[in-house]
Amino acid sequence: MLRRIVAIVGPTGTGKSAAALQLAQRLGGEIVNADSRQVYRGMDIGTAKPTPAERRLVRHHLYDIRDPREGYSLAEFRADASAAFETIWSRGSFPWLVGGTPQYAWAILENWQVPAVPPDPDLRAALQAFAEAEGPSALHARLAAVDPESAARIDPRNVRRVIRALEVFEKTGRPISTWQQKGAPDFEYLLFAIDVPRKELYARVDERVDRMFADGFVEEVRALLESGVPPDAPAMSSIGYAEVIACLQGRCTLAEAIERTKLATHRLIRAQEQWFRRDDPRITWVRDADDIELQANIFTGVCTNVIRGERR
Repeated sequence: MLRRIVAIVGPTGTGKSAAALQLAQRLGGEIVNADSRQVYRGMDIGTAKPTPAERRLVRHHLYDIRDPREGYSLAEFRADASAAFETIWSRGSFPWLVGGTPQYAWAILENWQVPAVPPDPDLRAALQAFAEAEGPSALHARLAAVDPESAARIDPRNVRRVIRALEVFEKTGRPISTWQQKGAPDFEYLLFAIDVPRKELYARVDERVDRMFADGFVEEVRALLESGVPPDAPAMSSIGYAEVIACLQGRCTLAEAIERTKLATHRLIRAQEQWFRRDDPRITWVRDADDIELQANIFTGVCTNVIRGERR
């Protein structure tokens, strides 16, 4: 049984999902989600999730698997993705790992050893309250005191990730950085990212945001809240959802929510670019799906001696 994966990563809005769908229809294979927000049910418009019609064209995995009232950890993703891979390989097929959440993709491709520490709502609430009272920098300083390696990697403004790192330390007595060891995966892979100039990408995502709101994004968020999803649920901190909640609560206008969503998406793109660009030697940067097709076809179909590293 060939254990091979083709991964398409990169910033939001570059067309990863469309490329994977197109290629999977041509070359075979099944798509496995590596986006931390597309796992949640009911969060469709704001996460640009593949539509039901698209998912009927090719088998998709790890979409709509979690209630947005619940958390979803990296350890859970690792386990779910590994199970999906085994199922796909057992059918004589191969996975297309697709998504813009760097930690999800790298946890798979680098075989991260992730701590299986379930969320502690009380501890998280206490740390969140501390951050709100003393400021994100003060919370980040607490992390730096016990886990300087993680603190060096995590932006102080990313309070959610700082809280998670502190949570793991509190629960295990070990810094999360010592848990997150890397290893060699037990499969071969090709790794691609679609290269779109930043100015063009900003224009694309701005257009997508406008289309999201025109397609009923506000109604989607309202329906989630009315179904019992708390406005402070981790899933609802996603870009766009937090801005719409502020609008629905009267803390900003609809026009302001749209503009804030665009600016937040621009910031996300810059952060994603910083992560993926640092791995240039491992990633094959391409302009579109046609640039992926030949290599992926050889890798998954004919050639048996293409392995990681030889594509550089």
